[in-house]
Amino acid sequence: MYFDVFNGDADGICALIQLRLAQPLSSTLITGIKRDIQLLDKFTVSPDDRVTVLDISLQKNIKRVNQFLNQGAHILYIDHHQPGDIPEHPHLKTLINTDSSICTSLLVNQYLHGKYPLWAITAAFGDNVNHSAEQLAATLNLTPTELDTLLNLGIYINYNGYGSCIDDLHFAPDRLYREMAEFQSPFDFINNKHDIFEQLEQGYREDMANAERLKPEYQSGAGAIFILPDSIWARRVSGVFGNFLANLNPDRAHAVITSNKEHDYQVSVRAPLSSKIGADELCSAFPSGGGRKAAAGINHLPADRLAIFIKKFEEFYS
Repeated sequence: MYFDVFNGDADGICALIQLRLAQPLSSTLITGIKRDIQLLDKFTVSPDDRVTVLDISLQKNIKRVNQFLNQGAHILYIDHHQPGDIPEHPHLKTLINTDSSICTSLLVNQYLHGKYPLWAITAAFGDNVNHSAEQLAATLNLTPTELDTLLNLGIYINYNGYGSCIDDLHFAPDRLYREMAEFQSPFDFINNKHDIFEQLEQGYREDMANAERLKPEYQSGAGAIFILPDSIWARRVSGVFGNFLANLNPDRAHAVITSNKEHDYQVSVRAPLSSKIGADELCSAFPSGGGRKAAAGINHLPADRLAIFIKKFEEFYS
């Protein structure tokens, strides 16, 4: 059997689109909301099964990776998060690069020798790796309008991945992948599935309008913290609002903290775009925290730890 395991955000979805356009096959799709990274826990393997893993941390899934390898599965692992110690095994092939200018879809674009760069550009914009997206786009002579279209689509796909559960999302990630995967380019997808594009666009604009009305809980020249309420729109917008703030103030770090039903919090941190360091280090200091140098998060921050997080954020980025 074949298993395709991918993050439910723009990077994971667009990475798999590229791979399956180049290497078509029938597979079992394993995905979830953006923060659901323990995806290898959702299935079992048999000897000689083929598993492709895209845009989820090897470090967070190393136990299952070793288990799958011991059971005789073959694994292709492509990612840009901190991997920890990468096992050496004849059935494991990895393509991992943690550089802050890289995302998984850009790695897949390299792996496929540039066969579907428009999908890679879309993903890079969605992951807020805008300079790399623009560099790749410059090799294709895209018009400013075409570039803006890919930018918006990447943001909308990424936005769709955020929520506390699948019901929070406009489209389940596996469904959105299937809707997009048949098209050679993002422009073909938009032209043929304009209703999906418009639904994502409208949802994004409405949720961002709510977020932009908020005042920061804390701010200084080095950073700002926003606290969002326990509501569906806030859960959906938590990640892309962080990217929006980072682009608006590139020399400042940002944290977007979203309340949940248990009166605890979920945290998204964006390092300053001018330096792109430290987000993973800050978030990894808390249980359930992790991510990349430029963008990281904490899945569950107890209410009694909020003041500690704010203090660490202030100290780290002051």
